[in-house]
Amino acid sequence: MEHFDLIVIGGGPAGYLGAQRAAQGDMKTALFEERALGGVCLNEGCIPSKTLLHSAKVLDYAMYGDKYGVSADNVTLDHGAVIQRKNKVVKQLVSGIEFTMKKCNVSIFDKRALIKGRSENGFVVLADGIEYTARNLLIATGSSPVLPPIQGLKKALESGFALTNREILDLQSLPESLVVIGGGIVGLEMASYFNSAGVKVTVIEMLENIAGSVDVGISDILMKNYKKKGVEFKLPCKVTGFGNNSVTFEEKGESKTIEASKVLLSVGRKPNIKNIGLENIGVYTEKGAVVTDDKMQTNIAGVYAAGDVNGKSMLAHTAYRESEVAVNNMLGKRDFMRYFAIPNVVYTNPEVACVGETKQTAELKGFEVKTAETSMRMSGRYLAEVEGGNGIVKIVVNAKDNRLLGVHLIGSYASEMIFGAALMIEAGMTIEQIKELVFPHPTVCEVIREAAFLL
Repeated sequence: MEHFDLIVIGGGPAGYLGAQRAAQGDMKTALFEERALGGVCLNEGCIPSKTLLHSAKVLDYAMYGDKYGVSADNVTLDHGAVIQRKNKVVKQLVSGIEFTMKKCNVSIFDKRALIKGRSENGFVVLADGIEYTARNLLIATGSSPVLPPIQGLKKALESGFALTNREILDLQSLPESLVVIGGGIVGLEMASYFNSAGVKVTVIEMLENIAGSVDVGISDILMKNYKKKGVEFKLPCKVTGFGNNSVTFEEKGESKTIEASKVLLSVGRKPNIKNIGLENIGVYTEKGAVVTDDKMQTNIAGVYAAGDVNGKSMLAHTAYRESEVAVNNMLGKRDFMRYFAIPNVVYTNPEVACVGETKQTAELKGFEVKTAETSMRMSGRYLAEVEGGNGIVKIVVNAKDNRLLGVHLIGSYASEMIFGAALMIEAGMTIEQIKELVFPHPTVCEVIREAAFLL
């Protein structure tokens, strides 16, 4: 029976980075991942989707290059080649993780791990009939797509008519039409790619706005951009059934049917907490997720959980930081997880990025706020690079002490700018301090400073 300082269950962002940080801290570490290193993010989420979206962006530039004085004839997208490139990128990144794990002397087991119980050496983990023990456990089993109880869904999934994020990223040919059920980040990103690729796309969303918790004004601008490109929206509408190449939904109390070649089911994700043995050591769960404190520890000393499995913030970058907090506490270093300045990005064209509070959420928390909004056309670079763009920046400020509470962007480079806004919020910067910062010129990020001068 081999003994470790730490056993990590799950090889996604929380798992592999947690294993790396633990090994770098001289902990003897084992990582169990039954499918593929990198988890959903690397294999069927963040990275594959961004690869597709970049190809779509290149296509858009080529097709509409005449706006910038550049013309190209017979521009086409080879979806098969896009998928091949996606697979190459994923393979390179997975290989990089494997190399890092080996370099750090992390023991990797491509086996399903089950927490069996406790022993005098700590916790017992069973895999392929072999027992392993560890002083600490890091639960990083991730999440899986929510499959709502919709009539005909099981048959639609079995036939390949309905797809989750896993299957749609491996389609070898483009469907003639695609219905996206769910107007959240994943659904919108896939709608963006397939629309640019020439597929007729319809998005059905239960809520009155797309993009989830994104600022309502920004989600409206995003939807206008999608509609301009030909994407149709049905909202607020509820899907009630699947037929033969069709989807039935309810709109304003009326039942309607739409035909499609394929359907993407993208209505959310749920933590993977079943069949891993949490009950065998008494780990507390609530609302389908592992409960953790701000040290990422569960109710059981020595057992931590990071990433989607705790249901707090289902984002890869959150998972990275959570795993670092967990490992630091295992190593005796005081560290705490903070969630008030975690950036969120929709990698469509245009990009959407936000961090912190919206006006609505801030007021619900009791803040007295003031806001400012300005057009990205205030940026010379944005104006030079985005013909006819309608990007904006919104900032939310605590009226009592002038501290920045939230920043919301739609436009080019939003994904690369948002970390600076997150840093401002983390540092508790005031509007006066932001005004004193020197931003490089000409850049799009200057619009954040311009918005500050409106207050």
